[in-house]
Amino acid sequence: MTFFKFTKAILEDQPIEVYNHGRMQRDFTYIDDIIEGVVKILDRVPESNLKWLSYFPDPSSSIAPYRIYNIGHKQPVELMYCIHTLEKALGKTAKMQMLPMQPGDVMATYADILDLERDVAFKSRTTIEEGIGYFVDWYKYYYE
Repeated sequence: MTFFKFTKAILEDQPIEVYNHGRMQRDFTYIDDIIEGVVKILDRVPESNLKWLSYFPDPSSSIAPYRIYNIGHKQPVELMYCIHTLEKALGKTAKMQMLPMQPGDVMATYADILDLERDVAFKSRTTIEEGIGYFVDWYKYYYE
């Protein structure tokens, strides 16, 4: 939702709220990569974890046949870099309202996809620059 909210504001000459001066890092993943990850695991029925212990549970598996995977890009990107990439794709400079870090927020998040890489050779292929470019193209087509 960040890119949608920022794109709309930038095109309407409205300021965007940038917390912690944009130094937070997030793991942005393009939708096509998410779909690829889901498709890769659709026909893969997990095995039961017969060593699963209720008093020391592994939350990603169970005695029941299921498996939980993270799907992501695995490489956090600084928010300010994303904003500049979005500005470049839009051909317009953002008006930024710099704000302090929000209480309860974290500096960096990213997906641990080691299990998905190992089990189905998943790799996110879309760079942040490509993903933002695709998003901007879609946004302009859909809303203009």
